[in-house]
Amino acid sequence: MTEIEYSAGFYAGSRQDLLAAVKKSLSQHRFEHVVRVEQAAVKLAQLNDVSVEKASIAALCHDYAKERSAEEFKAVIKRANLDPDLLNWGNFIWHGVVGAQIVHDELQITDQEILNAIVRHTVGAPEMTKLDQIIYVADFVEDGRDFPDAQIARSLAYADLKAAVTFETKHTLEYLLSSNRTIYPTAILTYNAWVAGN
Repeated sequence: MTEIEYSAGFYAGSRQDLLAAVKKSLSQHRFEHVVRVEQAAVKLAQLNDVSVEKASIAALCHDYAKERSAEEFKAVIKRANLDPDLLNWGNFIWHGVVGAQIVHDELQITDQEILNAIVRHTVGAPEMTKLDQIIYVADFVEDGRDFPDAQIARSLAYADLKAAVTFETKHTLEYLLSSNRTIYPTAILTYNAWVAGN
């Protein structure tokens, strides 16, 4: 991928600086996933007339806190006065919702649209900006993903972003239901808005 110039002030350093910071925070396996998500996000941004710089930053940071301990997440929830209900959940929810706070604190990224895209990348939201949709979908369709219907999801992503969000939301909820998982309330709201409402 050609080097993306960070010039709009969303992050103080270059893309290489951000890559280095993210790499320090993650295992090699997780870091490689993040780089693939960035590649998908940049492609989706170009197709959907969204800032490539914002897409790159949000993608590189979406799993920045994924490998932090439960103790650290709980401490951040309390220190930052986040919704106390978050204490009842786990990493799948924390690494997005609480992870955005950690990105803000450690990387000094303050752009609310970028932070919201990090918050929403796992369970979506009833209303999502194009950037939210791009990070949500890029995480789902990056080239390392190998699940039934992955190719369908990829084809949809690069043809119709909204259709891809709907497909992913339905696919994810069906998976959670079939494995008897507890479903985060926002995931149900996302389903109602994007799948049931269509």
